[in-house]
Amino acid sequence: MSAADVKDLGTEPSASDIRLVIAASSAGTVFEWYDFFIYGTLASIIGKTFFPSDNATLQVLLVWAGFAVGFGFRPLGAILFGYLGDKLGRKYTFLVTVTLMGVATAGVGMIPSADSIGLFAPAIVIFLRVLQGLALGGEYGGAAIYVAEHAPGGRRGYYTSYIQASVVGGFVLSLIVVLSSKALMTEEFWLAWGWRVPFLLSIALLAVSLWMRLKLSESPVFQAMKEQGELAGNPFVESFTYPGNKRRIFIALFGVAAGLTVIWYTAMFTGLSFLKSAMRMEDTYAEIVVGVGAALGMGFFILFGALSDRIGRKKPIVFGYAATLLLMFPAFWLMGAAANPELAAAAARNPVVVSGADCNYSPFASEQDSNCGKLLGDMAASGITYTLEDAPTFAVTVGGAALNMSTFPWDGKAAARTAALQAELTKFGYDFAKVKPSFGRTVAVLAALLGLMALSGATYGPVAALLSEMFPPRIRYSSMSIPYHLGTGYFGGFLPLISSYIVARTGDPYAGLWYTWVIVLIGLIVALWGLKPGLPADFKDD
Repeated sequence: MSAADVKDLGTEPSASDIRLVIAASSAGTVFEWYDFFIYGTLASIIGKTFFPSDNATLQVLLVWAGFAVGFGFRPLGAILFGYLGDKLGRKYTFLVTVTLMGVATAGVGMIPSADSIGLFAPAIVIFLRVLQGLALGGEYGGAAIYVAEHAPGGRRGYYTSYIQASVVGGFVLSLIVVLSSKALMTEEFWLAWGWRVPFLLSIALLAVSLWMRLKLSESPVFQAMKEQGELAGNPFVESFTYPGNKRRIFIALFGVAAGLTVIWYTAMFTGLSFLKSAMRMEDTYAEIVVGVGAALGMGFFILFGALSDRIGRKKPIVFGYAATLLLMFPAFWLMGAAANPELAAAAARNPVVVSGADCNYSPFASEQDSNCGKLLGDMAASGITYTLEDAPTFAVTVGGAALNMSTFPWDGKAAARTAALQAELTKFGYDFAKVKPSFGRTVAVLAALLGLMALSGATYGPVAALLSEMFPPRIRYSSMSIPYHLGTGYFGGFLPLISSYIVARTGDPYAGLWYTWVIVLIGLIVALWGLKPGLPADFKDD
């Protein structure tokens, strides 16, 4: 069922219909991703409230593990709602997904703390993250396909790029709501209860989204297939039995979804975490800078989506992958140098070297087995760059000078050890106060973020149109949702957890970027091999 078939049946939408489709679908996608991203935006408070631990690094990893759980269940949501979307229709399926997401997000804001109900608190958080993951697994495919099946072929990349930009819009909205809420509350009230407001707000966003989406009609392509009796019997099974579809799913997973997702999450989530932790930028200031970068960067998604209508979907994606391999590390080096040059200079002048025979550190242990392991955990929590060397005895040097570790509070809590460590390093020029870079340095940080957003826009902007065109209409919802959410759910969703683990193990705040680099390299190889060159077209069998 092609666009021409739909036109012949008299179901082609008008220009006003398409504008309503884009507005309602994009707004719903913004709200849905707002609900999902608000967890990551408030990660530090969620950790203290639901995952308290004396090991600060473990607490961070537990929060990101909860974040990853939601992503981990996205493929299951893709299977479930993809099946329903191909059987029952695009419209009603993503009405269900947005409702499920709104209810689950509001629920997070109502959970008592771990201090009140113990382990039930993190258990309920994880359960609601599972529901969010299931909902998101059905949302993206429905919204992207719905717009793609309304759009004329020559404008499909441009129209669907608004769905791609709406994903960023959800992240920006989450930052705006958090910053606005913090500005209207005292710090004490915000930390005690006010942080729950952004979660509870999802009920209002859900009402607006449902009101807009209820105005929509069913996709003309789905209507035409239904009238002609061409609906799939079992969309999930047919996704793996339709001729050539296994190859398409492989390309969509490894050549498209995995690569573009890690670029986007590295630009925003890793960028925000890097500025707030390793570079010790003042939290609210970092959130504003990253929010501005994301808002301005949304234009790149629409630019490259429209460009793909002229030069094809493959070229922007391949260009974005190749440029990421070359520019990602320099972009973060620029951010680090501009955000906190004094900290970087102190680390260069007086590098920290930890040596010993038993310097094993486990980020997942609540208490380390050795004093060296405890010290490495304290350094990771403080964002201190260090080098680890083998030696017969445990020792620490800063700029070649040995620290006296005999009086270190080894038996105290992590907070006491961290305070003692920072006090020692302050003597060597390290400054652990939160900073606000000058205007010029802020512009440099913003330029690096915009560069990363341009790379993300090149790979993400054309993808909704590309995936819609890759798969046959009768199984399109299932076939594109499964690889997309496998790629974004596992390769992207676990990125904060894996990169944080790598940084904690190595003591290098830039080391976690190697995870992104390797996944993008795989994406580039598969995209070069598997994606078709030339101008876009409606689905055609290979």
